[in-house]
Amino acid sequence: MKTTVLIIIGLFLFGSIETTEAQLLRKLKKRAEEAAKETILQKVEEKAAEKTGTIMDTILDADKKLKKKKKSIPSENHENGSEDNDLYEDEETLDTSSLEVYSKFDFVPGDTLLLFDDFSEDYIGDFPSKWNTNGSGELVEIGNNGDKWLQMRPGYNIFYIPDLPNLPEDYTIEFDLLADGIDQKTSSTAVLRVGVSDNNSFTWGNRATVDIPFCQYAPVGFFVRNGGDINTSIQGDIRENVLYQPHISIAVNKQRFRLWVDEGKYVDIPRMIPSNTKPTTLKFELLQFKDGKERLFIRNLKVVEGGVDLRKQLIEKGRFSTNGILFDSGSATIQPQSYGIIRQISQALQQDESMHLNIIGHTDADGSEETNLILSKNRAESVKEALIKVYNISGERLETEGKGESQPVADNSTTQGKAKNRRVEFIKI
Repeated sequence: MKTTVLIIIGLFLFGSIETTEAQLLRKLKKRAEEAAKETILQKVEEKAAEKTGTIMDTILDADKKLKKKKKSIPSENHENGSEDNDLYEDEETLDTSSLEVYSKFDFVPGDTLLLFDDFSEDYIGDFPSKWNTNGSGELVEIGNNGDKWLQMRPGYNIFYIPDLPNLPEDYTIEFDLLADGIDQKTSSTAVLRVGVSDNNSFTWGNRATVDIPFCQYAPVGFFVRNGGDINTSIQGDIRENVLYQPHISIAVNKQRFRLWVDEGKYVDIPRMIPSNTKPTTLKFELLQFKDGKERLFIRNLKVVEGGVDLRKQLIEKGRFSTNGILFDSGSATIQPQSYGIIRQISQALQQDESMHLNIIGHTDADGSEETNLILSKNRAESVKEALIKVYNISGERLETEGKGESQPVADNSTTQGKAKNRRVEFIKI
């Protein structure tokens, strides 16, 4: 009898240990795109070892089972982002439609890096050195791989402003989000407001903003404003996206403003930037999150000038270089949001059927020269295989080469310099 009572008590105590955050994390499955990334990496490693097979084969295998990556969110009760949650993992069937969707993804980042910040140069517990705020926030570490995220605090007129030169006419913005604690009781007005403003103060001034919704009980859509004649709600259901680390992409081309969540384009307004406004500053504002329960984290902010038609540039100039094709750290796994660029390359090749390309990979200086040389070759090969398998380009028209870290274009001692050096070149041959 005593044994039975002890077992019951033990089960009760074990069940009570699990926090609300741990319960959320148990359900935090990786997006199908991340599952696809793991299969690409597996095939890259096989190709490097055996020189056979193709990188994209397993992406098309609907029965492939993959382990999701582990992720843990630090408790509010621990200092400096220390973790008190268990890590969970489960199996997920690969959604074979994800790659097809990304193959149609039309976001193309610019070509001149203005800012890249993954917070690698900052300390856990600090506010990031390349940002400004009139509120509060701190860097926390999530997971076992050292990823740093900025935890933003909610509040009206509390702004988060990254340090940037004045924004040009054409530019793109990208960042990753991670939400914690949102559920069916999350307010319909719980949003991340992101936009551009004509001043660098803690007010919006003349602006163009989009509210990214986190409500779970209804698809409330996106609210867009420009301080003039646009004050509109746009339909869009991203309730599932915001649970699973969404990637946000924004493109501004003079007055035109577009926004994607993962592979889906939800905002495309041709004259959202008022003609009498010259936006200079990027700003974030977190609204209607329950402080202490609902939390939002941001990382990997990238702002790039340009966003020109790469097809035209390749056909007319015969070459271009981009750091917009992103790979997982230390691997040749193409991140799904990079397919907008690869798609435009395929369109240029389809437009000019006589064109042949040399694809050249470059890395930063982290790691050994030998490792980086191999990595750069594998990354170029990954791009080639994507063009072949996803866009049906003949492999006979494509050559690959790797330069490793041997041809830097920026200082490898800084985060931004490393981001510039990690690039892929396309040269007509």
